[in-house]
Amino acid sequence: MEKQDPQPMLATQTRNRVRELRENRLMTQAQLARKAKVALRTIHSVEKGMNCRMDTKRKILLALGLRFEDKDYVFPPNHGSPARDNGGFDPAATH
Repeated sequence: MEKQDPQPMLATQTRNRVRELRENRLMTQAQLARKAKVALRTIHSVEKGMNCRMDTKRKILLALGLRFEDKDYVFPPNHGSPARDNGGFDPAATH
């Protein structure tokens, strides 16, 4: 019997900080979805690491009180290397 890969869609998944930032703001997934004007399913998928469109990222960033320029902090670029550690830096704390 051949073992199956537990994450067969790894190529379409990237680690992001949406859940961490949402929880830091004491928001539910439903609250974030409403504020970002996206479907709850979208927030769920993004938090699981699924890719999304740039416009969706922008909506989520703004709903979290961040700027679009903070996108690389929330959605680190996937260059085959581990995400850059910002030492717990939260850009929203500086605004």
